[in-house]
Amino acid sequence: MLSLTGVHTHIGQYHILQGVDLVLPHGELTVLLGRNGAGKTTTLRTIMGLWHASRGALVFDGSDITQTATADIACAGIAYVPENMGIFSDLTVHENLVLAARDGEPDKARLEWIFGFFPALKKFWNQAAGTLSGGQKQMLAIARAIVEPRKLLLVDEPTKGLAPAIIQSLITAFRELKAMETTILLVEQNFNFVRSLGDSVAVMDDGRIVHVGPMAELSENLDLQQKLLGLSLDTHQ
Repeated sequence: MLSLTGVHTHIGQYHILQGVDLVLPHGELTVLLGRNGAGKTTTLRTIMGLWHASRGALVFDGSDITQTATADIACAGIAYVPENMGIFSDLTVHENLVLAARDGEPDKARLEWIFGFFPALKKFWNQAAGTLSGGQKQMLAIARAIVEPRKLLLVDEPTKGLAPAIIQSLITAFRELKAMETTILLVEQNFNFVRSLGDSVAVMDDGRIVHVGPMAELSENLDLQQKLLGLSLDTHQ
């Protein structure tokens, strides 16, 4: 679904991504792990066109998107949930979702499907998004990304600060998205969350991918966890 080949990204004078190679298989969930500052968020932002690669190539669903504008990348079927959620605080829950819907209003059946995961959004439908709790804002950010069917979903740290009940709702939502053949790239620190979802895992260090493999392999290999991340993944949450 997406491949990055030798991708370099500069932000001002800083050389953040230093030759990233990554392949996201169609319909699978890939987890991107790494220490703080390794380049994980920069990778997502480069895919989304918010920062453009200074070298290398990004190919999505057969088309080169290396220098494509963010709006065109979104129209091609990629959605992005940033770590800061990026919701419009002065707009209602309804209005935030309207902005993400192609036809001005979200499809009713898809909305009901989303409400099944995140019932608070239905309850606060006409409430300003800025008045929601942190967990409710995260629900809204994810709902906005999936209010239309997407080919690829980029999600940055979705469980940060969330209650266990909401995390369980996210697990259910991501499983259903995978069943619908949505490809997902997930940056996350909560290993218990990603272990139950991830098909494959990529580990970043200093702007490069240093390991790619099945999630099950990394989950079961404590020595590999220590080598790549400096700690057991059971403590990486």
